[in-house]
Amino acid sequence: MKKKVRICPAIYPMPVILIATYNDDGGVDVMNAAWGCAYDTNQIELNISDEHRTTENIKKRKSLTISMANVENMVQSDYVGIVSAKDVKDKFEKTNWKSHKSEIVDAPILDDLPYSIECTLDHFKEDYGVIVNVKQVLVDEKYLDESGKVDLEKMQIICYDPFNHGYHVVGKKVGQAFFEGRKIK
Repeated sequence: MKKKVRICPAIYPMPVILIATYNDDGGVDVMNAAWGCAYDTNQIELNISDEHRTTENIKKRKSLTISMANVENMVQSDYVGIVSAKDVKDKFEKTNWKSHKSEIVDAPILDDLPYSIECTLDHFKEDYGVIVNVKQVLVDEKYLDESGKVDLEKMQIICYDPFNHGYHVVGKKVGQAFFEGRKIK
């Protein structure tokens, strides 16, 4: 029997999304945003509000990168979510992360995270959030298998648990998409 629990947006896995932009002075800005998803084949929707410096930067530069947090970078990823760049000027420097400028968008690539999605602004939604266009995906080669395919288990990507406010590892493959359902006859 199912029991009632606290109401929350319990969609799993809820990614721990890191959005990176450049500030007006050229410094790196990174925020943690749990609210995002695939919007279309080559688009992502991020639900971020206007009060974030990241939102201001996206409006000005029309570019950003998206990365996913992993176990190795959990502490820094949580930090950039609980501290505002408007309050802590050297927020990015405190993570000890390294970055370099993307070759195709006006935004930083976070070198310490498993992969980066380079994006340009499509549009801000009238009510809330932003739609971005995926231009390129870069994966650190240490997270590729022998055949060059992404190995999710190696990445140890984390997701957010909205019931208990915890982080959990995503990764163990249990089946093959678009194949398992064929077993039902």
